[in-house]
Amino acid sequence: MTAATTQTQALNEHNVIHLVPEVDDHLARAHQRQDSSHNDLDGYDEEQIRLMDEVCIVLDENDKPIGSASKKVCHLMTNIDKGLLHRAFSVFLFDQQNRLLIQQRATEKITFPDLWTNTCCSHPLGVPSETGAELEAAVRGVKSAARRKLNHELNIPPEQVPLDEFSFLGRIHYKAPSGEDGKWGEHEIDYVLIIKPSVQPSVTVRPNVNEVRDCRYVSQDELKSMFKDEQYHFTPWFKLICSSMLFEWWDALATGHLDQYIGNNKINRML
Repeated sequence: MTAATTQTQALNEHNVIHLVPEVDDHLARAHQRQDSSHNDLDGYDEEQIRLMDEVCIVLDENDKPIGSASKKVCHLMTNIDKGLLHRAFSVFLFDQQNRLLIQQRATEKITFPDLWTNTCCSHPLGVPSETGAELEAAVRGVKSAARRKLNHELNIPPEQVPLDEFSFLGRIHYKAPSGEDGKWGEHEIDYVLIIKPSVQPSVTVRPNVNEVRDCRYVSQDELKSMFKDEQYHFTPWFKLICSSMLFEWWDALATGHLDQYIGNNKINRML
């Protein structure tokens, strides 16, 4: 699977409503439920359909919030091809042996089912505690969202992943379709977070089977072997991060030198 290369125009606060009318041009404080009985979602898992009503943060290409829209609206390729872009995060959680916790997404997932990926990847919601216009506030928001989703997907207690133990390593901007039918996809500015929790011996992990089919801790060598093994298939954002930055960060984490990479303000365009 490779990232899409279709050229799209840049969305901003002036044209977003014209191009994608489903976008609310005020970030949500309360969100009216959208009708998820639309044919786009026929045949999918009931819980995953419910989650498609969650409110994502719609962005311009500079990561400025310009509105909000449902998860469903943000992940339809018909909207992505108009330039619709939203905020996301990817968590890389390591244990005290410097092994990375990876997961295989559940078969029930609407986008990228059954693919292997990093510990947790999701979206901050368009609510005050997870939204930020300036980078510092945005990082606080995605860290809060990361704790919420680590608990939802893997039942990791929030107290085992304190906000101050997450490190923000930067952002990637990428676009990728899901599957071969061309219906769903991702177009995200993805905040990369690394955490090596201080809790001993390790965090509690009990996968939510509606979200996670499998999970395991892997060393660098084990992950590289999985990439070479044709039985394993990976999400596009995970492959992009691994091929560009992850192993360098991983080495720095193991040697206590991760600080030199923390707080990168640049948006890495991987389109």
